[in-house]
Amino acid sequence: MRFAYASRTGNVKSIIDRLGIDAIDVSLSNGIDEDFILFTYTDGYGNVPYEVEDFLDTSSKHLKGVIVSGNKNYTDTYCMAGDVISKQYNVPVLYKVEDAGSDEDIAAIAKIINS
Repeated sequence: MRFAYASRTGNVKSIIDRLGIDAIDVSLSNGIDEDFILFTYTDGYGNVPYEVEDFLDTSSKHLKGVIVSGNKNYTDTYCMAGDVISKQYNVPVLYKVEDAGSDEDIAAIAKIINS
């Protein structure tokens, strides 16, 4: 399984680094042609980041799940980008994490991606 990510503020990149996984930065990629899990952030009030939309236009058939970061201050739209991607591409939201996550979040995500 491969991994791809989008990170604007560094929170998602921090998650990738703490997991110690090799992941493709979607803003630097033209797509991926093998199964992958997407790590993304939620933009604004529940929006999927534009670079993620572009990436999924060419790669969605290999998408197997999404892990999404958000900020709980956005209450109703917390991690909503993951929900939108899940519905649009019929894949599960594997985990929702606030910002860069706690040590417990990282352990939980590691368990999910390694199972």
